[in-house]
Amino acid sequence: MNDETGHRPGEVAIPLPETFDAGLYFIGRVRTPWATRGACPKNGLKTDAVCTLAVDAPFAEALQNVEGASHLIVLYWMDEAARDLALQRPRHAEGSRGTFSLRSPVRPNPIALSVVELLERDGATLRARGLDCRDGTPLLDIKPYFATTDARPGATVERAGTTPR
Repeated sequence: MNDETGHRPGEVAIPLPETFDAGLYFIGRVRTPWATRGACPKNGLKTDAVCTLAVDAPFAEALQNVEGASHLIVLYWMDEAARDLALQRPRHAEGSRGTFSLRSPVRPNPIALSVVELLERDGATLRARGLDCRDGTPLLDIKPYFATTDARPGATVERAGTTPR
C-alpha cells in the first residue's frame, strides 16, 4: 500500500468531473451490526445477521405491499468508498483490474446492490437478511426481486484474479 495515496501498486486514479449529472435522494438508512467497513462481511451471503432498512417518513408510503415479496433488491450508497480509481488491484488477485469488472465499492458512483430476504415489515422499517454494509449506510432504493426476470442461471463471469492485465 502506498502511504502517500492509499492506493495499491498497479492502481490508477482518475480525475473526477467537477459537476454531477444527476441528484439522488437517500430514502433512509441501513442499520447493521457492523460499525466499520473492515468489520463488514465480504458479501451478504457470508452472514446470517438480521439487519434493518429504516425508511424515512416521507418515503414510508412507498412500502405499501412490499411484504408481498420474499426477497428484495436493495441499493445503497457506499459513502466511505473512494470514487477515483479506474484500475484496482484486488487483494486476492495478481495485477490490476478495471473497476467495472469488479464488485468493489470503489467506483465513480459507489452504489451497492444486495438481494436480501425480507423477514418482516413494521411500519417504515424492514427487517432483512443478506446485507454487507456498515451501520448507517445511506439507503437509495428498494425493489422486489423477481426470480423470473432478475435471475440469469446461465450467466458467467471470469473470476477477477484469472486474467491479469
